[in-house]
Amino acid sequence: MAAPDYVPVAPGDLPRTGEILPADSWKPERPADLKAFQPRGRGFGNPGPDQGYGLKLARRFDGRMQLQPGEHAEDVVAGCLGIALKRAAAFGRAPVIHDFELAFGLFGFLDKAPADLVERRRKLFAGAAHHYWDQRNVCDTVSDEALLLTPAAVREKALSGTWPELLDRPPATQPASGS
Repeated sequence: MAAPDYVPVAPGDLPRTGEILPADSWKPERPADLKAFQPRGRGFGNPGPDQGYGLKLARRFDGRMQLQPGEHAEDVVAGCLGIALKRAAAFGRAPVIHDFELAFGLFGFLDKAPADLVERRRKLFAGAAHHYWDQRNVCDTVSDEALLLTPAAVREKALSGTWPELLDRPPATQPASGS
């Protein structure tokens, strides 16, 4: 709060001016600086803001997942986390609960899923909690068009048997260990 004009002020208490920065523009000259854009493509991931918050949101589904024998909650959370973060990054924002509703609903983890979807997801999510490339495969399998749909529309397609149209391509082969 400003003091009235009649109150004496010591020279050390006066507001200080900041250092004036040069007006030259910044140029990417260091070896690790990106020259034009963030690289995109298979294996690069999907950069977006506040992605760590996604882990907290994903844990809200711990009691809601309907897993089949041989499926592990840790693998499902790891795979669905990537899908939800990919959707959030596509919209240029931080993850929200609806991104996770879509991710878990896409593979039928929130309902009684058809047998063919359960068989596909069992292979796709196996070991995802322990291997980065398995997480990337789960994420890369989902089409960009599916990410633009509402969670309710995706869930409906998953349960009606039209889920294959939401997936882009079969899972890729993972690189050899140590790559």
